[in-house]
Amino acid sequence: MSERIFGTDGVRGKANGKLLTAELALKLGMAAGKWILGHPEQGEERPFVIIGRDTRLSGDMLETAISAGFASVGVDVRLVGVIPTPGVSQLVISQNAAAGVVISASHNPFPDNGIKFFGRDGKKLHDAIEDDIIALLDNIHTAELPTNEHIGFVHHTPELAEAYVRCVEQTLAEFGDKPLGGLKIVMDCANGAAYHLAPHIFTDLGAEVTVLSDSPNGVNINTDCGSTHTRAMREKTKEVGADVGVAFDGDADRVMLSDHEGNEVDGDQMMALIALYLKRKEKLTGNTVVATIMSNLGLEMALKAEGVRLVRTKVGDRYVSQAMDELGAVVGGEQSGHILLPDITPTGDGMVTALLVIALVHETGKSLQELAGVVQKYPRKLVGLKVKDRTGWDKDPDIQNAIKNAEARFADPIWLSVRASGTEPLIRVMAQEESQQLVDEVVAELTEVIYRKLGKAE
Repeated sequence: MSERIFGTDGVRGKANGKLLTAELALKLGMAAGKWILGHPEQGEERPFVIIGRDTRLSGDMLETAISAGFASVGVDVRLVGVIPTPGVSQLVISQNAAAGVVISASHNPFPDNGIKFFGRDGKKLHDAIEDDIIALLDNIHTAELPTNEHIGFVHHTPELAEAYVRCVEQTLAEFGDKPLGGLKIVMDCANGAAYHLAPHIFTDLGAEVTVLSDSPNGVNINTDCGSTHTRAMREKTKEVGADVGVAFDGDADRVMLSDHEGNEVDGDQMMALIALYLKRKEKLTGNTVVATIMSNLGLEMALKAEGVRLVRTKVGDRYVSQAMDELGAVVGGEQSGHILLPDITPTGDGMVTALLVIALVHETGKSLQELAGVVQKYPRKLVGLKVKDRTGWDKDPDIQNAIKNAEARFADPIWLSVRASGTEPLIRVMAQEESQQLVDEVVAELTEVIYRKLGKAE
């Protein structure tokens, strides 16, 4: 188990597959619990962790196993049940928990699941702490276990979700009592973690809400719905004459929007709207926004026109978060709709992001289409190449030479990205430039080389 099982978003895989089993969840709970006990806060008598999950069938199994792991080493557990990932992050802070755990595979299909940890600050763990937990896993079978009253309690505390609801609604305090008053919204809950909270929050804030995909059955999370499948939401938005459409992913840390005509509004456009609003309020620290190499050139140009700098990172919200910490930036995120606003919430929160953007629609009296038009999209192409083996691509001389030659054809090499997926057997190739022809040529050439060297999966 000395291999690094943590990816860019925790431990993720097919539930009951080779990696993500109840046994691993049990051991992870024990190892993480041991790490917590070895790093106590001053004055802390008995540490506890908060655990939440999404609606996947395997969530109960993994929740039970990891809870047993924590309790077996003497760490108490508070089970919140089904709740968005950012809800656990917020509750770790408000309840002064030692850590948080979310059992979710986010936007992945339902057979997958995952386990990710949050530290006392409500943020994802640094690599070094994850490495410490992995090291503890190797010898967890020999760990000394407590007995008697020193065994941990497991409490069911679904009522804690109300504290998260209050945090979300409070983010719009500056916009008045009914900051969404009079707006019609179509909301796709992805049959996921937001299904029972999001409609009520948006309604409480004044919106008239039409809800889609809010009947989870354990196997329909993200199935033809949510932020990765926005068609139904966009069509419904146009059909009913709504002002805005909203689509969360399975754990509601991401969101994608639609304007009244059914046009998708992505994370790049949301970042631009929020950043330029904060700049007008003189609250955009350092006039800087952080995004990944996947963000469209249009975002960079829109920000540049207003004197705002865009800093790019590797793909993954953890890298965006680290860069934001270093730069003191208050807006960052990914084109996929995972937006980070650390002055408001410790981790990406799809509801908070959507609420801020929709509040701007209400406050300005402008349509989302008009507001989002500040970002003019440049030609871009992204493909996910299913290969027989995603390892070794970064050391293959033919693939690396092809990438180097392709980069030389762009005005800026950062406009080309080739990377292995952290969760699927894919090599992802993304290119963007002013010329659609150049983009298509480069992607086609790299696709041919990658399939030839790594093999095309059936």
